[in-house]
Formats: sequence, C-alpha cells, structure tokens
Amino acid sequence: MALEYESLNENVKKCQYAVRGELYLRASELQKEGKKIIFTNVGNPHALGQKPLTFPRQVVALCQAPFLLHDPNVGMIFPADAIARAKHYLSLTSGGLGAYSDSRGLPGVRKEVAEFIQRRDGYPSDPELIFLTDGASKGVMQILNCVIRGERDGILVPVPQYPLYSATISLLGGSLVPYYLDESENWGLDVNNLRQSVAQARSQGISVRAMVIINPGNPTGQCLSEANLREILRFCHSEKLVLLGDEVYQQNIYQDERPFISSKKVLMDMGSPFSKEVQLVSFHTVSKGYWGECGQRGGYFEMTNFPPRVVEEIYKVASIALSPNVSAQIFMGLMVSPPKPGDISYDQFARESKGILESLRRRAKIMTDGFNSCKNVVCNFTEGAMYSFPQIKLPPGALQAAKQAGKVPDVFYCLKLLEATGISTVPGSGFGQKEGVFHLRTTILPAEEEMPEIMDSFKKFNDEFMTQYENSFGYSRM
Repeated sequence: MALEYESLNENVKKCQYAVRGELYLRASELQKEGKKIIFTNVGNPHALGQKPLTFPRQVVALCQAPFLLHDPNVGMIFPADAIARAKHYLSLTSGGLGAYSDSRGLPGVRKEVAEFIQRRDGYPSDPELIFLTDGASKGVMQILNCVIRGERDGILVPVPQYPLYSATISLLGGSLVPYYLDESENWGLDVNNLRQSVAQARSQGISVRAMVIINPGNPTGQCLSEANLREILRFCHSEKLVLLGDEVYQQNIYQDERPFISSKKVLMDMGSPFSKEVQLVSFHTVSKGYWGECGQRGGYFEMTNFPPRVVEEIYKVASIALSPNVSAQIFMGLMVSPPKPGDISYDQFARESKGILESLRRRAKIMTDGFNSCKNVVCNFTEGAMYSFPQIKLPPGALQAAKQAGKVPDVFYCLKLLEATGISTVPGSGFGQKEGVFHLRTTILPAEEEMPEIMDSFKKFNDEFMTQYENSFGYSRM
C-alpha cells in the first residue's frame, strides 16, 4: 500500500513545531518574492550575522584537512596552539573525522566534558555517564524515548515551553503535563502549581515520570534561583521523577543578580538522600552561548544516579545511529576546554567571546525597552537565553478579525507584523500560554547596529495595529 497522508502514523500528524511553522513558511515565501525578511523566529546566531570564533574554526579546519598539518608553511597561517589541538583531537579518533566514533562519542572528548563539569560544579563527573549527541535536541529525544512507554506516561513541561518537548512527546505517544510559569513574577515557578499539575494528571490515570526545566528559560528568558532549584529537586525526590535539565543557554546571562547555577551543583550541594537518589539528566550544546554553532550539531547529556542497566539500555539506543557527528564532537571539546591564559590564541578568543556576550547584553536591554515603549505590549527583562517574550494585549477588534480570518489571535498579529515589516517571529500559542493571553517570541540576535531600526519598525506597526483594532470593550490581559 502506498504511503498516503491518511495512513501516516497518527503521532506524526499530531506533532507540531511552531518555530518552523506557518509564520516561518510564509516568511520563506515572501523572501522568495524579494521581500527582506529578518528571521528572528529561531535562535540561529550566525544566520543573523554573529561571526564564528576564530580558534575553534582553525582547529576544526585542520582536523577536516589534516594534510595541511604536513605543509611546511602551516605555521604561517595557523597559530601553534591550534595546530597542537588539531593533532590532539585527531589522535583521539580511529581514522580522522571521517571515521565513526564510539556511539557515546570519543572517550577523550567525554573526558574533557567531565573535567569541565567538575570545574564548573566542584564535584566529580564520570565520562562513562556522558553521551555526546548531534545537538542537545537529539539527546532530549533519546532520553524521552527511553522514558515514555505509552499514552499514560506523562512528562511535566513548563508552559510557555520550547516546542521540542511538546513535539517529541506527541511523536512518542506520551502525554504532556503542563505546569504554568508566572509571568507576573518574572516567569517564576511555584512548586504548589507543580503539585496541582501532578495531582490532576494522576486523577486522569496518567503516570507522571519526568519533569523538564529550561534554565535559562526558552522562550521566557528567566534564570532559576538556587532556592528554586532546591525546591524542584526536593519535589522530584518526593514524587520520584527524573529531572531533565535543559541548560543549553548557561553562557547567555545578561544580569549579575541571578547567575546560572547548574542543577547538578545544587543537587550535590543538598547532600544525601537527594544527591544519591534524584535522577538527573543535564543537557548542553555548542549551538548557543557565544559559540552559536547551530549548524555543527554538537551536544551532550550527563546522567546522574542512573543504575548501570539503564545506562546500558540508553547506550544500546544510541548505538542504533552508530556515531554522533565527529566534527561536532571536536567543537564540543573545544567549547569545554577553550584556550587558557598564556596560550597564543587566548587573548583573541577572550576578546571575541567577551564582545559577543556584551553585545547580547546590550541587545537584550534595547529589545526589552523597545517592547515596553509600545502600546499594549508588556515585556519582562531577558535575564538569560536569546529571546524576548512580550505579552501583546490584543483589543477585541483584533480578536474578532482573527476569528473571521480563521486564525489564532497571536498568529493573526504575527502574520500582520511579518507582512508589514518583514520581521519573522513565533506566536506565543506555539509555546503554550494561559487562556486569553497572547505573546510572541523573538530572538535578541539581530545585529546590534540594526536593532534600533528593527524596534522602531515594530513600534510603528504595533501602534498602528492597536489604533486600527481597538474599541471600547477593553483588552486581553492576564
């Protein structure tokens, strides 16, 4: 029988991924028609002009073309520390970057990741419990695939959430159990809300097996405090939940009051019984931070407190794909073990990385201030990650116009924004939000020199839109 839409796996048809959804497809159409599009829908730094860091590209270039290492003039083009690191990584492979690695990744790179985690947290990390993956997303999918057994298995996911989670849970036939972040408290997390979500799910016959946290938040941009993380870990211990810690934005911090603290560090600080019993999977990537190497597809996850037989089964699943991308593994090694003070390339690396982070901090403020200057728009400050998530208070006239157009209200707004300005965003409904409240997500990644013009364009559109559709019946609000 030929594969027709009607005969597709129902889980595939239910799966939705708003970041590359209707808005993105329309933006791509307009781009083909010659309209200038600013793709702020996805955290893709290099696509919006961020320059790659020099040192890692030098090392990987030499690994990709090892014959250059034998050229007598190589030292005139590449610094000595890049040459040494390329030789080091090639020595870890079984035949260069074109050869498969172990299904968990190169042991030498996993050792470097473990050393990075130990430096960051102050506690030992076992390379045998670290899996290198094709981006953090593949790691999340691997773990959820092992956790979800059927539709009665639930995963606690923050709302608003990154749609990787809702899409993967749908694809695997599980149940998403939402817990709502509080926008009025800067997208804070209330453990009482968690308890209510679990109780409600269990009353419907759902076995809640794991909980997801995204720290710093996507799309919400908040950083979890140490006290909040302790509450979460105690909750997971009492409810016997696996905690999935999505920590891919840990380098992206734009304020000093609430620094990034890893779930692993807080768990270990808590001591027994928590540090011995809470099962934690932590995820990281080369795609974010000041690296922004999205297209390289490099990531890892670390498992804490998992029994050996479970680790063996996860290894078996990873083995189906034979090997993660080997060049991405090199990028990961370089991210967790960058040039050190005194190295030839250190000053340039430090200058480049600091410049990117300082610019992102300024852009986060420009965007937050810009949104808050607009009519009927309210936006919390982006503490971390790469996004702003403003609330758009749509007037009744806009709600009615959206209904007549057959569109969800924030989709209607974002489509109008796209057509008028070329700014491609993601409607808040793609991430989940409270009933009757509307948002959009945009990255803070456009070039800093272009940001004032982009925000002026947004403000002009928004204020004209609000004037067009407002009437005396009030606005959507929390």
